[in-house]
Amino acid sequence: MNLIVKLSIILLLIAPLSCSKKIEIEEIKEVSVDLQMKEAYEEGMRQLNEGQSLIAVKKFNEAELLFPQSKWAPRSALMSAYAYYDFSFYSDAISEVDRFLKTYPNSKRKDYAHYLKAMSFYNQIVDEKKDLGPIIEAKQNFQFIISTYPNSEYAMDASFKLELIEEILAAKEMHIGRFYLKKEKWIPAINRFKKVIRDYDRTIYAEEALHRLVEVHYRIGLLEESKKYAILLGYNYQSGEWYENSYRVFNKNYEKLTKEKKENNNKSILKRFTSILTKDNE
Repeated sequence: MNLIVKLSIILLLIAPLSCSKKIEIEEIKEVSVDLQMKEAYEEGMRQLNEGQSLIAVKKFNEAELLFPQSKWAPRSALMSAYAYYDFSFYSDAISEVDRFLKTYPNSKRKDYAHYLKAMSFYNQIVDEKKDLGPIIEAKQNFQFIISTYPNSEYAMDASFKLELIEEILAAKEMHIGRFYLKKEKWIPAINRFKKVIRDYDRTIYAEEALHRLVEVHYRIGLLEESKKYAILLGYNYQSGEWYENSYRVFNKNYEKLTKEKKENNNKSILKRFTSILTKDNE
């Protein structure tokens, strides 16, 4: 066997061994990256639990960048959004959620992502006198959760938050309506109070809104309109404080009559009590 043939045989035997070693090295390297990513994710969770939210964000971002195709990537992106939320950086949390939804549109955790976004808007609500933007955004996002994920664990809380938002929106309309009423701008005031009756009739402000409509229409001389709202108020809230206030609008002697009625009742009770004492002494 000549030298060339011998060398050829040796090369054929060595080649498979070289390929095998190369594959093993690549596999070890791949496992190492995945392990690094898992460690970065776990470190992010540790920092979050210790209250170091911004450090946690950094770790979650590192975990996502190490291996974007890994199962840890979408988890890390979502936890980054939560870490911002936990630190009350709501605008950053919203941005991270939007990026998550765009990058991982098939994630099974989209319902939570939308809930986190809704809560980020909700927590920016101060009161009815401040900016309306967060209130509207929160409302729209909670409505989206209820319609898109009605059976999710977040739908029930979304419904509860919507009720609270309705109260805030109604309070805002009442605040503006009272302002117009004080300035004697009757038409804008009427429109605000009507909006409460039309859009927020299940809130605690519906009763007062009806009374205000009774009051405004009476003051501008539209007595029939005033009576119409008084009847509606009486039908729904006859025993309420605002119904009594509306009754005073039409009956100026209401307070006097009420006082006399109470005095007569007190006299009647005292008379009966005196009668009992007299009988006991006989």
